[in-house]
Amino acid sequence: MTTNSFIPTKGYAQQLDRNSMTFREEFYIKDGIYYMDGNSLGLFSKRAEKTLLLSLDDWRNLGIDGWTSGHQPWFDFSEKLGALTAPLIGAKSEETIVTGSITINIHQMLATFYKPEGTRTKIVADELDFPSDIYAIKSQLHLFGLDPNEHLVLVKSRDSRIINEADIISSMTDEVAIVWLPSVLYRSGQLLDMELLTKEAHKRNILIGFDLAHSIGALPHSLHDWGVDFAVWCNYKYLNSGPGGVGGLFVHERHHGKAPGLAGWFSSNKEKQFDLELDLTHAHSAGAFQIGTPHILSTAPLLGSLEIFAEAGIENIREKSLKMTGYMMYLIGTELSDYEFSIGNPAENERRGGHVCLEHREAARICKALKDHHVIPDFRAPNVIRLAPIALYTTFEDIWETIQILKRIMVNEEYKKYENARNVVA
Repeated sequence: MTTNSFIPTKGYAQQLDRNSMTFREEFYIKDGIYYMDGNSLGLFSKRAEKTLLLSLDDWRNLGIDGWTSGHQPWFDFSEKLGALTAPLIGAKSEETIVTGSITINIHQMLATFYKPEGTRTKIVADELDFPSDIYAIKSQLHLFGLDPNEHLVLVKSRDSRIINEADIISSMTDEVAIVWLPSVLYRSGQLLDMELLTKEAHKRNILIGFDLAHSIGALPHSLHDWGVDFAVWCNYKYLNSGPGGVGGLFVHERHHGKAPGLAGWFSSNKEKQFDLELDLTHAHSAGAFQIGTPHILSTAPLLGSLEIFAEAGIENIREKSLKMTGYMMYLIGTELSDYEFSIGNPAENERRGGHVCLEHREAARICKALKDHHVIPDFRAPNVIRLAPIALYTTFEDIWETIQILKRIMVNEEYKKYENARNVVA
């Protein structure tokens, strides 16, 4: 939908809501709160609560037998959830597992697949990536005795907002072993062309992996068909699994059979695991890349959440998400044009993730003012207000109200009451 098809009225927003898919009644949402931070922590759903309580009930009633009996047996819970996640990323069930966290899983992927040999010693990433990814890459280079200043290639941004795919491709030299990229840049919301980048990496015999933190649950993927080698993600953003919820990883089936770089007893073939042999017989699936015992109580809410995604359909979620962010950008353009805001995310649907990157030199204090007016945004230094309307539970009226509140803050200069600096946790 083009922006000139929108109308800047509350009644129009309400009309859009009447004609839109919603699962709002499934979530715990406080009246009068406009939650625009679901790309950092998704809201709690009633189904996530139910499946968490079921695991607690299994623990209460079965004790250790909860691993093999009860409502949700825990022994193969990670595999079950991996299979339920697979349709969201275009993967086969055996290519997907729920385990670890983003950074732990990056370490696992690099420990498994990064094998510097001859002149192929470099890892390509980008300078706008989330710092934790870069910390993990540098750590892995240090373990090989390699200097990150020489062996980590950070693709530069031309405008401090986006990364040009052509610049990434030009960095794919015969000295590169692995390319590691975000699917969606966490500040600007730029969606990279994963299919193109995978094709170009493989032309040059380079492995490629992606961090899907800001895309999984917001848009469809085709990781298997694109031939992506591996990917990791968290489940607590768009997938609403709860704070610190267990993450996930994908390994393409052509790599199955490869020994995990970081082995543990849950890397085992499940038929052999309780033989307790000192030589690992690892699973011939993504399950091989698990390490330790699953964190059941941090995993159980994901089962309920994934039920909602199966009913909603990721294509429908993406369609509504694009309409919502398009509507938000339209309102920013019509309502806030006098207040020196700029939009840092790409405008094109095919290049935009699930959040709007609103830039202003007073961003930190504006975010504080928004919170005091019951709008929950997200600040990212130095000047970004991230606003994420979530297809499952945000309304178009929420978006309209958010922009009206922001306009009042600017008209009345209310933001000037606050220090223009982030809090300890931003």
